[in-house]
This record gives sequence, structure tokens and C-alpha cells, in this order.
Amino acid sequence: MTTESDTMQWSVAEMLTLFDVSRTDGHGFVGATGLVGDDDRQVVEGTQVLAQAIVAAAKRFEGKSVRSAHAVFVRAVMVGAPVEFDLDVVHEGRSTATVIVTAKQSGKRCVTVTILADVPSDDVIRHHAPRPDVGSPADANVASMPLTGRELRLVGVRDVDSPDEVGPPELHAWLHYDPIPTRDDLAKALLAHFTGHLAISTTMRAHAGIGTSQAHHTVSTAPMTVTVSFHEPVTWDGWLLYTHESTQVGAGMSYVRGTVHTERGELIASFTQEGLIRPLRRIDATIEVRSRL
Repeated sequence: MTTESDTMQWSVAEMLTLFDVSRTDGHGFVGATGLVGDDDRQVVEGTQVLAQAIVAAAKRFEGKSVRSAHAVFVRAVMVGAPVEFDLDVVHEGRSTATVIVTAKQSGKRCVTVTILADVPSDDVIRHHAPRPDVGSPADANVASMPLTGRELRLVGVRDVDSPDEVGPPELHAWLHYDPIPTRDDLAKALLAHFTGHLAISTTMRAHAGIGTSQAHHTVSTAPMTVTVSFHEPVTWDGWLLYTHESTQVGAGMSYVRGTVHTERGELIASFTQEGLIRPLRRIDATIEVRSRL
């Protein structure tokens, strides 16, 4: 993601500042939307709002740790006006807490996020799914997804957007961030931010003649829900491996599940995404590409 000019580009540090929402005079929070992307689209990434909601909940429940978040994207957030986060606390106990975060822009509800927080305890039992054996980041293909401080490499895929690069509906992506946040809430926000980036591409990869390069031009695509679960502790250094597996697509929606492992093999998060993949409606032709969901 880049800014409006070719001489200025988003950085991981700036993104973390964007995630770090501020308290308002009441019980809510407010966050900025950022700047226009390199494709001149005016739509804010849904997982950016998800990341901000995670930070808002963490600030509300001091002493607890955000364990999971389920976001439903109901209306596009546009670059410009700030996003207001209203928090409806469903339950706040000694061990767990639940809040529904509603993200609004210009008075309209755009995203709802249900968040579970808890106080982590000692293990009774422990196991986790092993990291897929897909080789090291050095063996993967460098991919272009501009963000200063973020490096992306794809395993066995050269152009993730191409309708001509066909394979099984799975995708392994190595990511490296600099800086890596030390705050728990910002680390989780950063992990959640990437969960919506490659899921629809993963689904399309199994079908010849269709790819995300066609999105918003000949086919309508959008993430509709993202659920992410954080497995304590959420700490890492070096590279992260995001694994995506599309288990179903049809009737205009796709379903993708994924995991996030550290380079050493620890499982630190799991996620799912429901994505919209539908024919572009004729009425959408009157809407500028940069403003389509």
C-alpha cells in the first residue's frame, strides 16, 4: 500500500500508529483512515479497521489479553473522515470479557467486531498443529505488496493475481515485519491485518481464467467476514508463515481457513475468511473502480 504520491510510501511504523486508536471524551475511540493506495482506490482495507478494533478492546480491558475477534464488514470505509469505535460491553468478569465494537464513519455503521478477551492461565494440556514443511523464506518468490518494512515471499507462486497461474487452492506466504511491535495489542493488530489479503486469491488459484487482477473490473470481490484467534503468547522474531486453504467456494461466496506460524514453528494465530466472489453487476459500472467495495 502506498500513499498518493510516488515519493511517499506507507511504512509498518506508520501503520502501527494508525492502529493505535485514541480515546474520545466518552467511552469510545477514534482512528484515522490513512492515505490513498497505489491503485488510487478510496476504500480502506477491512482488516485495518479490524486491527483498530482489537487495539480499542485491549485498551478497554486493561489487564486482559485479546483472544479472538470476529469481524463482519457491512459497508465500505472510505479514505477521509475518521472512524469512530463504539464499544458495547456484553460481559466483563475476572477471567473473561466480551465486547461488540461497532465502527462508524459519518454516522453510518460499517464494521462490527465481536471480541473475546481473557486472562491467560497455566496449561492443563497443550498441543498445536505443526508448521507446514514448505521450505525457507529464501526459497520463496519475492512478491510485490508495497509497504516499507514489510517483505512478502510466496511459496511456489510468482504472480498471485494472475488468472493464468493455476494450482491447488492453497497458498503459503512468508512475511517479515520491521519493526515488530512489542506491545501485545499492536502485535495482534498487525497479525490480524494480513489475514484478509490473500484469501480470495487462494480460492481463485484453483480455477483457470480468473484471478484477483480482475477484481472490481469484471468480477466483484470483497472480504465479508474475518475471524482471528490468538494463541498465547503472541511473540515472534524473524519471519511469519501465513498458510491459506480454501475449502469451499460457490453460490457467490468462498471460505478460507488459515494459520500463522513463526519461523521456529510455533502456532501463534489461526483465522478464517468468508469472501464475496460474484459477477460484476451492471449497475456497478456507474461506480468508479477506486470506490468499489
